[in-house]
Amino acid sequence: MPRWWLLVIIVLEAAVALTAGLPLMLGEEPWDNFGWPVWIPDVIALLVVPVVVFASFSLVRQQFRERAEASRTTRLMDTVLTTSKEWLWAIGPDGRFTFSSPAGAELTGYEPAEILGRHFSLIIDPDELAEALQALASTQDADAGWSGLHAVCRRKDGSKVPVEVSGRSLRDAAGRPAGFEGTSRALDPGTADTLAAGEIRSRIEATLAGRSLMTAFQPIRSLESDSITGAEALTRFPGSPSISPEGLFAEATAVGLDVELEILALETALAAAKGLPPTLSVSVNLSPRACLDARLPDILADSGISTGRIVLEVTERHHVVDYGPLAAALAPLRGRGLRIAVDDAGAGFASMRHVLLLKPDVIKLDREIIAGIDTDPGQRALGAAMVGFAKEIGAALVAEGIETEAELSAVVELGMTAGQGYLLGRPSVRPEDWAHWGEALQHPGKPKTSTNPGSN
Repeated sequence: MPRWWLLVIIVLEAAVALTAGLPLMLGEEPWDNFGWPVWIPDVIALLVVPVVVFASFSLVRQQFRERAEASRTTRLMDTVLTTSKEWLWAIGPDGRFTFSSPAGAELTGYEPAEILGRHFSLIIDPDELAEALQALASTQDADAGWSGLHAVCRRKDGSKVPVEVSGRSLRDAAGRPAGFEGTSRALDPGTADTLAAGEIRSRIEATLAGRSLMTAFQPIRSLESDSITGAEALTRFPGSPSISPEGLFAEATAVGLDVELEILALETALAAAKGLPPTLSVSVNLSPRACLDARLPDILADSGISTGRIVLEVTERHHVVDYGPLAAALAPLRGRGLRIAVDDAGAGFASMRHVLLLKPDVIKLDREIIAGIDTDPGQRALGAAMVGFAKEIGAALVAEGIETEAELSAVVELGMTAGQGYLLGRPSVRPEDWAHWGEALQHPGKPKTSTNPGSN
């Protein structure tokens, strides 16, 4: 029975009680003024009281059912929230979390209490979310709700997890935006890999389209005269400071855009090399696969840099099955004065195969051999062997990664005549720094030799 009907009955009962009780308090018989027989009010009282009792019982029973139903619903919601693998969440109009289910802890690393009251940008980048919603708007009505939206969740430990988000917008009684509610779940590995590849491809393609690369040059010094004789071009990606250049080249390889990125890096480096003193050699890095690209001869010819100044460092980025095509592609360039270097020699079997089969003009010893060569007898023995090997094949030897005076002294004692590393000069993107490298500069650890006979 509706509660308002019970209220009506109670009001009627109170009216009956007052019409009977008030005259009695005044010493009069009830309802005398109405001329009713005495039995009428008795009948009314007998009828009203059972109705009130029945209505009260019905109301209590209904409330009990509602409480039982609410309890069952609460238990069911608790079960859903506790056992569901999906993260249920709600966000207020200010973008701050108002609810987070326990599953959020496994997905995000944050307990519900750590998330409540904090902005959603803690978990998902707002710009990335806006782009994803905009892309989804063409196929779904975002105002009515969305599903299958792919985003990247930032966990508490800093790692990222690809997630699928479904949700809907909320409005208050006046129709004003009141936030959002929805669910999120981690994507399965296959889908995550596909999305990651798509994200990588988009990032590399944007880099290629914008040609957003820079070149830093690191000086290469003669260890006999301490003068700078050359510079190695090192690619930098200003638009992706959180990813190392090696990481970006590896990502480009994963999506099949490695050669395109290497060619762009080569063009960028040769254009920047015009700012180097003309007496310095210019070392550029290319993988074996990029060396086979048909554009390479024209790029070198059109660079404005004399081919005789260019040293092409063949990296170990790709495994070479057949060296015949690689050697054939490089032979005409070597005939025009191009020198070939093998980078990271001694770091692995592949680099030594490069040395044996490419017969390079320059061998660059890997940092792993140079680091600690002053204290490790094994490294000293290997370094000495490489010095002898380079002399036997007529190649120059460059010690890479020299960072301490002790390492410098050790490589000089072993007979190495050229070096590169932070001790001898750090990479620089400043043309004003490059301009001074043609001078007879000494590395910071050595005193400058006096050129004035009259000085002490």
